[in-house]
Amino acid sequence: MSGEAHLEAVESGLAPTTPGWFCVNARDVAWLTNDDFGGVCIFESDDFVLDGRPDLDEQTFAQLGFTLRVLMPGKPNGMYHAETDQEDFLVLSGECLLVIEDQERQLRTWDFVHCPRDVAHIFVGAGEGPCVLLAVGGRTDESSIVYPPSEVARRHGASVETEAHSGREAYAASARWSLGRPPRWNELPWAE
Repeated sequence: MSGEAHLEAVESGLAPTTPGWFCVNARDVAWLTNDDFGGVCIFESDDFVLDGRPDLDEQTFAQLGFTLRVLMPGKPNGMYHAETDQEDFLVLSGECLLVIEDQERQLRTWDFVHCPRDVAHIFVGAGEGPCVLLAVGGRTDESSIVYPPSEVARRHGASVETEAHSGREAYAASARWSLGRPPRWNELPWAE
């Protein structure tokens, strides 16, 4: 039986620092921001979230990735990519554009997207305000990712020029992530 995890205050919110179960509100957990890709809450803690503090232990989820993304209008959540693990997405608020297998789909609140393995995709904020996207993905020991070039994704600033097989390659020219709240924080659902 697993006990309750300890949540420690870091620069941008709370992060788990011991194994176990926990409950936390999205407005209170640690967030990361990026000028190119918006904001993300991963609910886990890695060295970056813990700001390199050696006194705190990383706590990551072994089987399932679970994130909240905040997309600003016209900004993608990353680079167009396909993974060997299943991913699923639910638009919790706002609007976004899905680029999937070089096709565009407009999404709004409560639209759901299922991506089986090896389906290339990316999301781009749309509409007048922030979009909140819930992302859930499987994790296996055999996980891999590819970033294929896409003319459709390129029109939205979300494609590599040449195929890449690692995030380090794909994001080499992108803005760096930093601890902090996404823009327009007070407009997001948890601020109500």
